[in-house]
Amino acid sequence: MRSDLGRSVLQLAKSLQDVAPREWVPPSEGLPPKSEMVVYHALVRGTRRSYIERIVYQINGAYENGWYDACAVMIRRLLETLIIETFEAHDLADRIKKNDDFMYLRDLIGVTLAEKSWNLGRNTKKALPKLKDIGDKSAHSRRYIAVRQDIDDVRSDLRTVVQELLILARLK
Repeated sequence: MRSDLGRSVLQLAKSLQDVAPREWVPPSEGLPPKSEMVVYHALVRGTRRSYIERIVYQINGAYENGWYDACAVMIRRLLETLIIETFEAHDLADRIKKNDDFMYLRDLIGVTLAEKSWNLGRNTKKALPKLKDIGDKSAHSRRYIAVRQDIDDVRSDLRTVVQELLILARLK
């Protein structure tokens, strides 16, 4: 009796899945966000790096849906990506690698702040550790749950860092 019920439920689920409109399922590459509440898309548009644009979509989409830890983790990922892009643009990628792998963000930031090939602005120098901190807490702290204000507090810093690193990476 019980296995008949289980089979019936599975058949019903399969038939619903077969008739459900495809519009219910987002495309495999995701959807663009409705807003630009964290990072203006204009900052990254035209970089010839679609993955940077997708990361910004996810930052903004996570924010507008209230997924602030996801937003913070994607901010962290954007920083890592832009730092790596900057070093690669200057043929200095070996300076941020250990055993042929890119360093962790803490070390990437340290090397970036010490690099003499470019002159980072003082606001970027101050902002990088703060941005790393929010991303680290959301990614690694079991009991930390980011809230909207956590992201709001770093939006201006993020904009400054993104724009400066994009320019240094010769993507803008």
